[in-house]
Amino acid sequence: MNIKSKLEGAEELQERLSRFSEGQRILDNIKKECLKNIYNRGVRQGGTPVDTGELRMSLTFDTDQAGYTKDYAPHVEYGHRTLGGGFVQGQRYLQRNVAQEQENFQQTLAGAIKELLK
Repeated sequence: MNIKSKLEGAEELQERLSRFSEGQRILDNIKKECLKNIYNRGVRQGGTPVDTGELRMSLTFDTDQAGYTKDYAPHVEYGHRTLGGGFVQGQRYLQRNVAQEQENFQQTLAGAIKELLK
């Protein structure tokens, strides 16, 4: 028994899949570049609060994330209570850094989408 089939529109499907694949590669590159910018801004003077320098040295990034590895980083970011019952305000250093990069990300992504849709 022989079965034959014909797939119509395969060329269009292949082109669309190719665009999707290209789009994913472009998105990954944009994301990596933005994370690298967040990292670079964090290690520069004033990008991360410095007392001993350990917090700034704990800043890392890879293709998926950027952040601090010191266990007290959230306390510096968001604030914390003191033993005497007071409160130390958070410095929001990472939040400001990410907010600065957000516009660049949106503009770069919009440009890439326009190119893909041509």
